[in-house]
Amino acid sequence: MVLQAAGFALLAGISPTSLLVMAVWLGTSNPRRMATLYVIGAVIMTVTMAVAVLIVIRLTGLNLQHQHDPRYGLRLGLGVLALASAVFVLYRRLHRPRVEPKQGKGFIARLVSRPSPRAAFASGVLLFAPGATFIAAVQVIATSNASVALIAVAVVVVVAITSVIVWLPLLGYLAAPEATERKLAQLNGWLREHGRTLVVYALAVGGAVLIVDGALGLAGVY
Repeated sequence: MVLQAAGFALLAGISPTSLLVMAVWLGTSNPRRMATLYVIGAVIMTVTMAVAVLIVIRLTGLNLQHQHDPRYGLRLGLGVLALASAVFVLYRRLHRPRVEPKQGKGFIARLVSRPSPRAAFASGVLLFAPGATFIAAVQVIATSNASVALIAVAVVVVVAITSVIVWLPLLGYLAAPEATERKLAQLNGWLREHGRTLVVYALAVGGAVLIVDGALGLAGVY
């Protein structure tokens, strides 16, 4: 259960935009404070949504044996949503010019263009709103028959993996600022070229796995 949830969390954590925004905050006049608030916002959103999804699934009884079909129907639906998201990202990649976070016209772009503690925190919250693969990770946990202790550990693992793309660079910066900035700049250069392709692959893989899992479950294989 933990490994399966961790796999979906890893796919959910692939967010080139989140890493690019981290580079923006680390380039401000108060990088430690801004990056820390960014990570706090990301972790709070991830924890809150993990607990919320867990509670909703438990309250609706999807973890119970007699809810076998609705449980796998939800996984199938999440898979379709993930694949649709992959198609959408691919469409945007092919038909819209790529822009830097500071130059874009979206809400996140406006936030990072006006650095402030509130903007740093808000960007973490918004960028880590849950997607299909994250919900799938929590659903794996919520529908298991594991003990409360194991469920708690699994939630911590999912939160840590999903947000690793922001808290790991922060730890690196605190330990070695110059080296981290240099590595982050190199990585961001690669992500500007290949980031959307990476997201498409992650969504496509997650969607395919969920669709197969959901279809097999509905067919009575599990």
